[in-house]
Amino acid sequence: MRCAGLLAQLAAEGGSVDRSGAGVVVEVYPAAALKHWGLPFRGYKAAANAAVRGEVVDRLAAATPWLRFDAYEPACRQSDHALDAVVAALNARAAAVGQATSPTVEQTAAARTEGWIALPNGDLADLVP
Repeated sequence: MRCAGLLAQLAAEGGSVDRSGAGVVVEVYPAAALKHWGLPFRGYKAAANAAVRGEVVDRLAAATPWLRFDAYEPACRQSDHALDAVVAALNARAAAVGQATSPTVEQTAAARTEGWIALPNGDLADLVP
């Protein structure tokens, strides 16, 4: 619901909202991105799973030495929401640099209405600025 509100506000302000991912917004799924990148993607949610979340952060940091967690690393270890935000940003970067799935010509009309989840199809190293 929050996303729907943000998209409506963006559209009302004249922004281009293309749910197929061809515009300025892209829908992502952090667990699927983690799975594609060979990182733990299950069992890191909730406070009780801090150890698994810590492993995700450790492995993500090792795979992306160019990514600076800085003061946000503790937040990612504490909160699956914070970690998901970082993974979502990496997934959005993948879409921005052409390293994510996009709808085929046949799928585009439906994706504009129903939405499209852009899944990464490259390596984390491909996201280096």
